[in-house]
Amino acid sequence: MKVIQKDLIIRNLRYVVRSAVEIDAKSLSEARLQIDGETENLDKEKGEAFLRESDFIQIIKEDTENPNNLFLVAEVNKNIVGFSRCEGNKLKRSSHKVEFGVCVLKEYWGNGIGENLLRESVHWADSNGINKITLNVLETNDKAIKLYKKYGFEVEGILEQDKKLSDGNYYNTVIMGRFLNRHRG
Repeated sequence: MKVIQKDLIIRNLRYVVRSAVEIDAKSLSEARLQIDGETENLDKEKGEAFLRESDFIQIIKEDTENPNNLFLVAEVNKNIVGFSRCEGNKLKRSSHKVEFGVCVLKEYWGNGIGENLLRESVHWADSNGINKITLNVLETNDKAIKLYKKYGFEVEGILEQDKKLSDGNYYNTVIMGRFLNRHRG
């Protein structure tokens, strides 16, 4: 699925949020590798589960063709500085929901890029009949948890001692969900 490009300015930083296109694949591979090495808030360490340019080309193609997927990029001066994905499920019983993930280069933290990627994803989901968005977040990522709650996400559960970080300690993963229409069955 594709969305209309948004031009944004925050703290004198001009950037664009738009749908990913095939020519973004090389930059996405490079950005993902860098981001994985800049934070322990994500699942992977630098170089793990590396996605090549060809992998991103395939993901972008699938996400563009699938109405339950959305792949957004944030771009500063034609350079990708962050991206997000909503990935749906082809199984009928799970077709009402998508899983959301977002990452931003550390140099650009604090400029609302992650929030704008989230905002666009939530708007897209609400406009396209997606009833639930899920995500996982490390328990120590207080800023992200606060932001997700601001956009209507609720804590659904905790995966105890789910991640072992570089300090040798185990940390919990918080499972969060946002519902367009809350239905209890």
